[in-house]
Parts: sequence; C-alpha cells; structure tokens
Amino acid sequence: MSTTFKLDTSTSRANPTPQPMKRLTVPKIRAHKTGGETKDPLVMLTAYTARQAQLLDAHCDLLLVGDSLGQVIYGLPSTIPVTLDMMANHAAAVVRGSYHSVVVVDMPFGSYEGSKEQAFESASRLLKESGAAAVKLEGGEQMAETVSFLNQRGIPVMGHVGLTPQAVNVLGGYMARGRDDAEADKIVGDAKALDEAGAFAIVLEG
Repeated sequence: MSTTFKLDTSTSRANPTPQPMKRLTVPKIRAHKTGGETKDPLVMLTAYTARQAQLLDAHCDLLLVGDSLGQVIYGLPSTIPVTLDMMANHAAAVVRGSYHSVVVVDMPFGSYEGSKEQAFESASRLLKESGAAAVKLEGGEQMAETVSFLNQRGIPVMGHVGLTPQAVNVLGGYMARGRDDAEADKIVGDAKALDEAGAFAIVLEG
C-alpha cells in the first residue's frame, strides 16, 4: 500500500496521509494477479469488531469477518451455530471501524448450501445490512455453480478450500487436509473450479 499512516495517540487509530478518497475494491484486489503472477503480496487479517478494524485496517488490504467469531467471541463449540444476524452485525461493525480495506464477510453454515437462490438471498442480505464488499463461502467444485450465480448478480465471492470448518461433523475434526496426493489433487481441482466460476480470491486452509 502506498498510503502512509500517522498514529493518533488519543484513539490509537492509524489515520492515512493523505486521506484516501475511497476504499480498495474487489477489482483492485483482482489486479494484483495478472498473467498468473502476483505483483504484490496482499495482507488479509480477521476482525470481528469496530475496534479491531480500527487497529488492523491501516495494515491490510482485506479484512475478513470470519464465522470463527462463534468460537472467539461467543464461546460456541464450532462455527455451526453461527447465524446470519451475528455475521451481519459484526460485519457492519467492521465496516464502520475501517476506511481502507475490502471487507469480506463469511456466509454461515446453512445459509447458502440449499440452493443458488438461497445463497443469493443470504449474501444480498449480508451485503445490504453490513456494507461489506464481498462474501466468503466454503466448498470447492460443488459450490462453483453457486459462486458463478452470485458473481453474475453483482456479489463478489471469495472461495475457501482445503480444511473447511463448517464440515467439521463430516470430517470428524479440524485435521490437516491435502497430506496425500489424492486429497491434494482434489484441493487443486476445487480451487481451479472456483477460479473458473469467478471467485476473486480463494482461502486455502490446511
């Protein structure tokens, strides 16, 4: 990032100099990779609150409002019980606390797997209520059609492959994925399918 930042000691917020006119955008994030090569590394960190966003925003290109807030903030045993209301409220707080980063919000379990139409209804609600710029959903090739459907309707999507925490009950725990050739090949295939479907970025969790 070319903008420089000055720390406001009264608020601990890093203020940009000069003040940026607007946030980074999804197309600007896409532009970091051209011809299969990444021009500059991107920085993405997780934030759940406005205060966290204030502290992290100056150092990031993207802020992810993860459904891990279920465990980190609410003390839940997994991400499974997280609701759309939780995600919308926390994403709105992160948007209010930031001015630079692209804010991406996780779609919680059960809010998008049923159909493309369900995914659109949930994703559009998250973006409208929070002001976030994009959603993230878990799943590989089986979610490619949904990713394409959302992308064609104006909703940028970040993919998530490898270890997918929302599938913890199927996986039997949070175990490393891709340790053997067959599973590694599947992860690569999933990532390619999401890329072809229009995902602007993909989280690879081991």
